[in-house]
Amino acid sequence: MHSPCLDAIYRRMLLNIAFLDDATRPPIQKLEGLTDAQRAPGQHLRMIHDHLRDNMVTLGKLIERANAGTATQAEIAAETDSLAMVANYRRFGNLCGQYCQFVHGHHSIEDYAIFPGLAAQGPAFKAIADRLQAEHVVVHELLMRLVDALNALAEETTPARFEDTKTVYHALERVLLSHLGYEEDAMGDALGYFGIGV
Repeated sequence: MHSPCLDAIYRRMLLNIAFLDDATRPPIQKLEGLTDAQRAPGQHLRMIHDHLRDNMVTLGKLIERANAGTATQAEIAAETDSLAMVANYRRFGNLCGQYCQFVHGHHSIEDYAIFPGLAAQGPAFKAIADRLQAEHVVVHELLMRLVDALNALAEETTPARFEDTKTVYHALERVLLSHLGYEEDAMGDALGYFGIGV
């Protein structure tokens, strides 16, 4: 767990995340004349991201129900066990579940196999690749914070721990959804246009 002093600093940071403001991101490079085949990799990326979005919605609803007192601890355990993001990941010792592992794996593939190919397309695309990789660092920190908050909540269900969990969840939701949208717009078409793949 993190120290109370760091938690206070971190909480302030979560409430004011300006890092993902579109005005601070490199401009999206418009690519013209793409064929359906060239658009397919970007559409596949969006499908993967839609899975991430769906799991965030499910997790958020469960946290809200638990916070409102409309779900018992037994119901929370049963529902999180059945989530794709949790079911096969409990063996790693946390409640973030398969979702965290999936995001980590997805980002690792992008960081090591996709972004170098994107960056090789010129300075504008290198700036996009560098920015997306920097955003991954923020997403991963938030994922780890959510793991900590969920584990603490599982140990002791208190209003303060629910608030901590909700704060981190909403920060992750805001950051991840913003990141996914920018990534789709900034590199979706480029994947097929430049033939970038794993």
